[in-house]
Amino acid sequence: MVTSLHDGMNLVAKEFVSARDDERGVLILSQFTGAARELPEALIVNPYDTDQCTAALQTALVMPAGEQRARIRLMRGLIQEFNVYRWAGRMLIDAAGMRRRGRLLDRTATPERQSRRPAAHAAGRAQ
Repeated sequence: MVTSLHDGMNLVAKEFVSARDDERGVLILSQFTGAARELPEALIVNPYDTDQCTAALQTALVMPAGEQRARIRLMRGLIQEFNVYRWAGRMLIDAAGMRRRGRLLDRTATPERQSRRPAAHAAGRAQ
C-alpha cells in the first residue's frame, strides 16, 4: 500500500510488482502517485478518504489468487516495456527535436528578431 499525498514512491510500487515472483499480492496506490496513472490494475485510492482505503484493503484481502496473478502480470508487462532505457531514449529524442527547432528558428529569424534574442540562447548556440 503506497499512500503518498503527492507524487512519489513510484519506484517502490514498481519494485513491489517486479519482486512478486509468485505473482501474488495486491498493489494499492494513492491516486496522487505517477505510478497510479501507469498501473491502473492497482487498486487506486484517495489517501484522504479513509473509507475508500478501508474498502481497498478489504478488496485486497479477499481478492482471488487468479485475479491477483492477472493484475500483477499486466503491471509487470508495463514495467518491463516502459523502463529507464525507453525513458532515456524518449528524453534524447525530445532534446534532438528541440535542437532542430532552434536551428530552424535561427535560419528563419530576421536580423531584428535576432537582436532581441536573449543572451542565454545566443551563448548556447555558440557552443
